[in-house]
Amino acid sequence: MAQTDCILETRRLVKEFKGFVAVDEVSLRVQRGQIHALIGPNGAGKTTVFNLLTKFLIPTRGQILFNGRDITAEKPAQVARRGIVRSFQISATFPHLSVLENVRIGLQRRAGGSFQFWRSERVLDGLNDRAMALLDTVGLADVADWVTVELPYGSKRALEIATTLATEPELMLLDEPTQGMGHEDVERVTQLIKKVSANRTVLMVEHNMNVVASIADTISVLQRGQVIAEGSYDVVSKDPQVLEAYMGSADQALGEPA
Repeated sequence: MAQTDCILETRRLVKEFKGFVAVDEVSLRVQRGQIHALIGPNGAGKTTVFNLLTKFLIPTRGQILFNGRDITAEKPAQVARRGIVRSFQISATFPHLSVLENVRIGLQRRAGGSFQFWRSERVLDGLNDRAMALLDTVGLADVADWVTVELPYGSKRALEIATTLATEPELMLLDEPTQGMGHEDVERVTQLIKKVSANRTVLMVEHNMNVVASIADTISVLQRGQVIAEGSYDVVSKDPQVLEAYMGSADQALGEPA
């Protein structure tokens, strides 16, 4: 399909909480094959938008379309089966299983055998080659036998991406993938996101402007639940409204927020 094909669209999406408007007529168009970043100050509504897309929340008004189909009324499991997968939904939630076993569970989910621990070892071993290939993709093949709880933080986030990839998502939603990381881990995960986005679409919420500047094709900036700017980093980083939202002054350049 064409690179400019729209895979996900929201039309005037609204979410109200007892009179408070958290998302205010947000219209997004995420292009297939791109990394699309959703940024904005704390409380801008970014996570609420993610929760609406994955149906953890029901929109007050508006529409969500995926591959041209209206999915506004669908349940979270239906949306996931369509190929919209949010990273934390299937993160390494089994800390005392091995790294390999966690990815294998992600593969079982894709095969429709979610959490069937009682399946024969022979059947499960059949997933090992694919699981090891995924671990190799994210740079964790050497620690496949480690107990997950023993992994460093950055490696746990890499494992989370591997378990997400195991479900073969068409659209990956990454919620602040570099949050809480040191510089070295940030760089590693940034390059990993760029690598795994080669043949899929990524929508990410991210605070780190260096990450956004280096890998995002399109950036949508939210403030008080509304999209105030959209475009490449070069475009949005010079937008007076964006500078005002982040810095409190249009006279300063947009950089890494404190």
